[in-house]
Amino acid sequence: MRGLVEFIARNLVDDPDAVSVREIRNDRYAIVIGLRVSEDDLGKVIGRQGRVAKAIRSLMRASGSLAGRQHVGLEIDDRGPRPERQPE
Repeated sequence: MRGLVEFIARNLVDDPDAVSVREIRNDRYAIVIGLRVSEDDLGKVIGRQGRVAKAIRSLMRASGSLAGRQHVGLEIDDRGPRPERQPE
């Protein structure tokens, strides 16, 4: 499952080296995968109105059902470097 998400994300973004995938939860019934990409590529992974993210989740659900998982989740981490606030 982790390889599937990594393969899809690396082929969608401009900077494939910035893609990192981690397992947040992996137990008998559920698996939750975390995905982090560079801030510039975040829109490419999410898509308009979340269509690309929904498609990735659908592929994960299909793959998960073949593996006997009842719940499959994808969390896209949008916490990138934030500009620092200037003191007033």
